[in-house]
Amino acid sequence: MHRKTFLIAAACLGSCAAGALAADAGTGLTSRTSRAVQAPFDIVHTRISTQGQVATFRMTVSGRAGASRPARSGKLAGSKVFSYVWPTSLDPAVVGFEPKAGILAFAVTAHPDFDDTPLFDENGDGRLDNDGNVWHSHWVVLQPDAACGKDALKVVDIPAGSKPRLPKTWPGLPILIDSPGWSPTLKGRTLEVRVPFDDIGAVESGAFDGVTAALRVNASVHSPLLCVVNVFKVASGDLSLPGKVNR
Repeated sequence: MHRKTFLIAAACLGSCAAGALAADAGTGLTSRTSRAVQAPFDIVHTRISTQGQVATFRMTVSGRAGASRPARSGKLAGSKVFSYVWPTSLDPAVVGFEPKAGILAFAVTAHPDFDDTPLFDENGDGRLDNDGNVWHSHWVVLQPDAACGKDALKVVDIPAGSKPRLPKTWPGLPILIDSPGWSPTLKGRTLEVRVPFDDIGAVESGAFDGVTAALRVNASVHSPLLCVVNVFKVASGDLSLPGKVNR
């Protein structure tokens, strides 16, 4: 890239980020930039706000949001998932899971080796089974599991033969995950998703945090199926959920 063009692009990216942070001023969680974290996952601001029955999940990073995706491995077992995550204090029942099933988190993910949104055609090619590498949204329920590593979390597995309460857009995987189809918008350093709720009051009284992380499908494709194996950054630093919706 020509040096002048590069400088103009860099200036634009910086001004866009400054504008996004100015718009968020006084609300959400602000985090210090970290050189130890890849810029596309280096969280600098996290927010959840509401308008009417819609909640907007917003995250700003120090680099270009969504610029990095996992490398394709060619197989499901051992494959990686990159994610932007809002852990919340909301009861999983709010979105259709069993009450008190674990930590309810909203996530935007990309993973080139499998598709877990069977109802939606995110890349618009007429197929429903090849969109995993397009950034897309999920609800997941998390719990600690030592099998994933010391103090690590997993997406909660569904034991064989059990029939827990599940959302209508559950993608059929044996874990507590929902694929509701709410499309993320990525622009410069900011990622956001607008999510409608029947009970917006439950959201407005909730707390949240921000996390960027890599997950991995178990090499045996067995319980635990999906582990959080590499946390890039936690907005609060300690996953204490200090964020308050609209504040």
